[in-house]
Amino acid sequence: MILFKKIKWRNFLSTGNQFTEIILDSNHTTLIIGENGAGKSTILDAICYGLFGKAFRNINKPQLVNSINQKNCTVEIEFTIGRKEYKVVRGMKPGIFEVYQDNALISQDSAVKDYQKYLEDKILKLNYKSFTQIVILGSASFTPFMQLAQGTRREIIEDILDIQIFSVMNNILKTRMSDLKESIREIDNQIELGKQKAKLQQSYIKQLEEDKKKRDEDIQSKICEAESHIKSFEQEVDGLTGEYQSLSNSIEDDDEINKRRAEMATIYKSLQTRIAKIRDEISFYEEHDTCPTCSQILPSELKETAIHKHTHKEEEVISAINTLNDKIEDLKNRSNAILETKQQIHEIQNKITSINTEIIATQNFIRKLQKESEDAKNSEGSIDDARLQLKAIAKQVVETSENKSKLKENSYYFEAAATLLKDTGIKTRIVKQYLPVINKLVNKYLTAMDFFVSFELDEAFNETIKSRHRDDFSYASFSEGEKQRIDLALLFTWRSIAKMKNSASTNLLLLDEVFDSSLDANGTDYVMSLLNTLGDDVNVFVISHKGDQLLDKFNNLVKFEKHQNFSRIT
Repeated sequence: MILFKKIKWRNFLSTGNQFTEIILDSNHTTLIIGENGAGKSTILDAICYGLFGKAFRNINKPQLVNSINQKNCTVEIEFTIGRKEYKVVRGMKPGIFEVYQDNALISQDSAVKDYQKYLEDKILKLNYKSFTQIVILGSASFTPFMQLAQGTRREIIEDILDIQIFSVMNNILKTRMSDLKESIREIDNQIELGKQKAKLQQSYIKQLEEDKKKRDEDIQSKICEAESHIKSFEQEVDGLTGEYQSLSNSIEDDDEINKRRAEMATIYKSLQTRIAKIRDEISFYEEHDTCPTCSQILPSELKETAIHKHTHKEEEVISAINTLNDKIEDLKNRSNAILETKQQIHEIQNKITSINTEIIATQNFIRKLQKESEDAKNSEGSIDDARLQLKAIAKQVVETSENKSKLKENSYYFEAAATLLKDTGIKTRIVKQYLPVINKLVNKYLTAMDFFVSFELDEAFNETIKSRHRDDFSYASFSEGEKQRIDLALLFTWRSIAKMKNSASTNLLLLDEVFDSSLDANGTDYVMSLLNTLGDDVNVFVISHKGDQLLDKFNNLVKFEKHQNFSRIT
C-alpha cells in the first residue's frame, strides 16, 4: 500500500516563494475550501506533477511556473511503501527531478524518461491514468472511467488487478517475436545468399575447368603447329644441305684452278719479258749500223739475218702468249663459275643459319608452351580450392538452415505464449474471475447512493445498465447527477479491488467539487456515508465551494485565500 505522508510546493501556479505544505495522513476527512481562483485545486495538480510530471488539469507545463516569480517552481511529495520511505522532488527553472529512498538519492544514470518509468513501474506501480481513476475524482479535466476508450479501461483494470505483468510480458514477447521474425528473415536472406554464392561458385568452377581445358587444347594445338613448322624447317634444311653438298663438290678444283692461274700468270709474265727483249734486239738491228761496243760496221746481211731470226722468235713467243691467253681465259671462266657457285653456297649457308635460328626459336616457344601446360596442371589447386570453398558454402547453408529450424521451433512456442498473453487469453480469464466481484461492488455502492439500477461490465469492459423495469440504458443516457454516482461507485470499486489485491492501494482519495456539481442533498449524504465507511486508513480530501453546508461533516478544514496575488493557507 502507498501511504502518502506530505506534499508541499512553491512558485507553483498561483503559489509564491514560500512553501505551501499539507499533511496527507493526519485526518480521515479534510474539506478544502476557498473562493474561485484561491488555489484550492492546486493540490491535485501538485500531486500529479510531483508524481507524473504533468498537471491533473489541462495546463501546459511552462504555465505551472508562477507567472510573477517565474523561477524555483518546486513540488515535494513524501510517501511510504511498506518500510521504505520515499520522497520525490520535481521542479522547473531550474529543472529538477529526484527520487529518494530512505533519504538516499536513487541513481539518475539513465535518461529522465527512464527515471520516470522506474518511478511508475518499480516504486508506485501505477501510471497516470490508473492513479487518476483510483485516487482522484474531479469535475475539471477529468475523464470518468465510463468515458474512456476500451483500451484505456483495460489498462486501468489490469493495473488494479496487478496483471499488467502479462501486458509487459506480451510486449516483451512481441518484441522478441519481431526480433525472431527479423532473425528468420535475415537467415532466409543468408540462405538465399548462400545458394546464390554456391551457384556462382559452381559457375566459377565450371568456368575454371572450361578455361583449363581450352588453355590445354590451345597449348597442345600450338605445340603441334610449332612441331610441324620444325619438321618443315628440318626438311628445308635437309634440302639445302644436299644442295650445299652438291655445290661444294662441284668446286673441288678451286685450289687447282687458282694454282694453275698463278702458274699461267708467271709464264705470261716471263713471255712478256722475253718478247720485250726480242723486240729490243730487233729495234737494235733496225736502228744501228755499227756496234756500239766495238764500233765495227754491221753488215746488212747480218742485220737482216738477226732481224729475221728475232722476228721468228717473236712470232713463236706471240703464238705461245696467245695460246697461254686462251688457257688463262679458260681458267678465268672456271674461276668465275667457281665464284658464282661459292656465292650460291654462301646464300644456302645463310638460309640454313636463318632456318636453324627459326628452329631454335620454335623449340624455345614449344618449351614455353610446355611450361604453361605444366603451370596449368599445377593450377588445378585453384580449382580444388574453389571446390573446397563450395563445400564450405554448402556447409554454411546447411548450418543456417538448421538454425532456421530452431528459430521456427522457437516461433511456435512464442506463438503459443502469445495466444496465452493476448487480451483474449489468460488476462481475460483473470478478469472474468473478478468481474462478478467488480459488478457486485459497483451495484453495492450505487445502492448505497440510492441509485437502484443493475450495472454490469463484461470482459470487453462494455457496460450494460438496466433499470428496475429491465429497460436497457447506456452511461450516456443518464443525467449528470446519475453519471456522477456511477463515477463515484466505480471509484470506490477500484479502490476496494486495489485494496483487496494490495496492488494499487493507497490512503489518499481526492474529490474535486463532487458535491458542488450535480449531487442533490440526498446524494451528498449518501456519498458522505460511503466516505465514512472507507476506514480510518483512508485520508479523504474534498474540494468544495459549499463550505458552510459541509463543514460539520469533516474532521479537518483547509482554507485557501489570495494574498497579494499569491495563494496561501489561512
